[in-house]
Amino acid sequence: MGNRSRPRATIEDVTEESTETTGGPQGPTPAQPTVIHEGLPTQLPDIDPEETSEWLGSFDAMLESSGRERARYLMLRLLERAREQSVGVPALRSTDYINTIPSDREPWFPGDEDIERRIRAFIRWNAAVMVSSANRKGLEVGGHIATYQSSASLYEVGFNHFFRGKDHPGGGDQVFIQGHASPGIYARAFLEGRLTEEQLFRFRQEVQHGVGQGISSYPHPRLMPDFWEFPTVSMGLTGINSIYQARFNRYLQNRGIKDTSDQRVWAFLGDGEMGEPESLGAIRVAAREELDNLVWVVNCNLQQLDGPVTGNGKVIQELESNFRGAGWNVIKVIWGREWDQLLAKDVDGVLVNKMNSTPDGQFQTYSVETGAYVRENFFGSDPRLRKMVEQMSDEQIRKLPRGGHDYRKVYAAFDAATKTVGQPTVILAHTIKGWTIDALEGKNATHQMKKLTMADLKKFRDRLLLPISDKELEATYEQTGAAPFFNPGPESAEIEYMMERRKQLGGPLPQRRVEFKPLTLPGDKVYSELKQGSGKNKIASTMATVRLLKDWMRDPEIGKRIVPIAPDEYRTFGMDAMFPSAKVYNPGGQQYESVDRKLLLSYKESAQGQLLHEGISEAGALASATAAGTAYATHGEPMIPFYIFYSMFGFQRTGDSIWAMADMMGRGFLIGATAGRTTLTGEGLQHADGHSPLLAATNPAVVHYDPAFAYEVSHIMQSGLERMYGTSEEHPHGEDVIFYLTVYNEPVSQPKEPEGVDVEGILKGIHQVSTAEGEGPKVRLLASGVGFPWVEEAARLLKEDWGVNADTWSVTSWNELARDAIDAEQWSLNHPGETPRTPYVTEKLSASTGPVIAVSDYMRAVPLQIARWVPDDYRVLGADGFGFADTRPAARRFFQIDAQSVVVQALQALAEAGEIDSSLVKKAFDAYRIDDPTATKGIMQEGGDA
Repeated sequence: MGNRSRPRATIEDVTEESTETTGGPQGPTPAQPTVIHEGLPTQLPDIDPEETSEWLGSFDAMLESSGRERARYLMLRLLERAREQSVGVPALRSTDYINTIPSDREPWFPGDEDIERRIRAFIRWNAAVMVSSANRKGLEVGGHIATYQSSASLYEVGFNHFFRGKDHPGGGDQVFIQGHASPGIYARAFLEGRLTEEQLFRFRQEVQHGVGQGISSYPHPRLMPDFWEFPTVSMGLTGINSIYQARFNRYLQNRGIKDTSDQRVWAFLGDGEMGEPESLGAIRVAAREELDNLVWVVNCNLQQLDGPVTGNGKVIQELESNFRGAGWNVIKVIWGREWDQLLAKDVDGVLVNKMNSTPDGQFQTYSVETGAYVRENFFGSDPRLRKMVEQMSDEQIRKLPRGGHDYRKVYAAFDAATKTVGQPTVILAHTIKGWTIDALEGKNATHQMKKLTMADLKKFRDRLLLPISDKELEATYEQTGAAPFFNPGPESAEIEYMMERRKQLGGPLPQRRVEFKPLTLPGDKVYSELKQGSGKNKIASTMATVRLLKDWMRDPEIGKRIVPIAPDEYRTFGMDAMFPSAKVYNPGGQQYESVDRKLLLSYKESAQGQLLHEGISEAGALASATAAGTAYATHGEPMIPFYIFYSMFGFQRTGDSIWAMADMMGRGFLIGATAGRTTLTGEGLQHADGHSPLLAATNPAVVHYDPAFAYEVSHIMQSGLERMYGTSEEHPHGEDVIFYLTVYNEPVSQPKEPEGVDVEGILKGIHQVSTAEGEGPKVRLLASGVGFPWVEEAARLLKEDWGVNADTWSVTSWNELARDAIDAEQWSLNHPGETPRTPYVTEKLSASTGPVIAVSDYMRAVPLQIARWVPDDYRVLGADGFGFADTRPAARRFFQIDAQSVVVQALQALAEAGEIDSSLVKKAFDAYRIDDPTATKGIMQEGGDA
């Protein structure tokens, strides 16, 4: 219904200076109010005070004669008319607690509502039976029944009328399914013949019947790679990922890579889920970029896991205010069609006022109470309300439905959403959790109810009008511990109808399809510059990585497919030179004169820009990387995200999103720049990354490298490009991994690549850089990343000051060495009687002797990953503890990871092995003062900040 009067005053109805009165204004109206309310232009000069006075007087007279309710109604109508006439007035933060689309403006419903109701009944039954059977005695693997039951109408309107499949001429839609609703999606796929009854019976049993023979708990593309497209059960990620997916669709369109103009992103979320910061945190991005290709459907069943979402408040109204304020088109679907006649009788607004003032917790109570209770407590508070329903029975009152269960109301909302131009749309649909299952409807514990009794099943069957006899139900239950699934057969009217609807819309959904498009990758020449070293200059590994990126972007084949992404840090990482040429992506172009427009490296935005500048939002940047890294499947267009960020704010801040990217089998490069606990000097505790490699190690899809040299960077990046975007016999469509490189901002001398360099070692995780010559005690020094110069200097000190020979090794990946060793042990466990496999690190270090000393700019736990497989005495130094602000020499002395600390640790290992006299350890300790950071005062450093 349209906006109606609401007699009760709210905070929105009065300004700070207004007072409650019974008639017109008290005293003269001030010519220039001092308060601006709701953005009204009260500070503007009045060009015709006499006319203004007449209008205000007319309003005051109407207010006195007709009352506040009539005054409010007329003001709302005037605002509506002003917007119709394109007069710039502010929008309301919220509207009445009624449907946005009035019944007389609902479009004709094109489907067969009776057949579609029966289809919903079949799906509801199979979804509930699937979860209940998964909790039969002895199995009990969980699941959720209630969410899909509340949202079945929302999904089915989409499946039968709106969601376009992969075979649609426009390319198809991307649909983010609410994770807990997955049983209903499986149940639909079963009716379509895409899943078997046996698979439904194996819900949440993914390996015990054979890998891939069951179906996953929630949407997981990595587990069901031909079925699911988007993982959605880390609450909140659906919101931000769907926004940046819609944005990336526009990016592809604007850059001329793919026509996505006829593709829409649909995202289904729950009202409780909206409490996650990622759900609402990026909604302004969607509005700012006018993403009218995005529709959110929020299932407002008013319940979260434990109880009401906002028992004392109104979550739909709260969300409406959030979205309206951000610039979204908001469509509320609150009441079913049976309420239309009651609202038509509401001439003085008393029913709407009751709807406005009733809190969610009370509406939840009404959903489980009798009609008599609702009559007395909802309608009984005012004689006018009581009169409205005096001809209705208690049962009719009890059955007054919520809008999210009314097919026609939902269809009207979806239809309006697809016709909205210039704004994203959110549909706020009021539903009841567990709808149609008497044992579950509206109860606080419904989310945890996973099994239906025989009595529950019979009531459920009867309510859905399913042709399943008591005998059949009882026999199947006794035989299997669960009720039978129901399928009327492929030739039934219902199945033929649903199959035809999907055919018309472009095929089944959800579906993940990989149509591999091979790329011609750059040859060795593009990598040659980094292999030449830096000569007399010093460059940081970040700069070396960025230099290679620039060369990639010039490549005629893959250049346009590179998607550089940064959260407001392009200048930090030396990438500002890209602004004039590659340009920052902005769909609106650049509508201002840049302050640095006269400079050579001026800031430039363009609708065809290549650089994704995400502002200060690592979450948004990672969502863009996900959309780009999955475009090879989502769009059939391989795109290569290159997301560069402060390493501390990568896995630590957005590890959950990276996990979801891995679930989606996303690909691309994550570059953790300014890495290390001590290297980003001066920034302090919150910026000092000493553990991101460990966090990366927890993600099976992430391949982490910590290169020391530019030539290592070149081989690693080339390997990443070939593994993810090339072809091999084992991975003909590329490998579903994500490359994570930690690089540094400390300038160091970059050596030329040695002749015959051990490329295999670089890629597997370790290679020898130098071999000590001569007689005497011997040690082996291992380091990664920025730590290699420390062991290089330590080797010199050991030789010159203490007569100890030291081999040096560059460990490009502690993580990959550990994974290789674990794989070797796993293989050996599964092949008893055969010669055990030797881990790569063991094989490499077995060719030499002496204690092994390892160091990195990370906590000890990073190098300790390989401790079990190092064949000799293994000592590890690391930057354990919180970082702080100081010079690099001071920080490294504090953590005892500098060259001098490596020397003392090496001497101690030799002394304990009986190779040298123990007094030498004390002598070195005293000489170097490795326990005293003040000993580093005056030591100069280079490249002091971010």
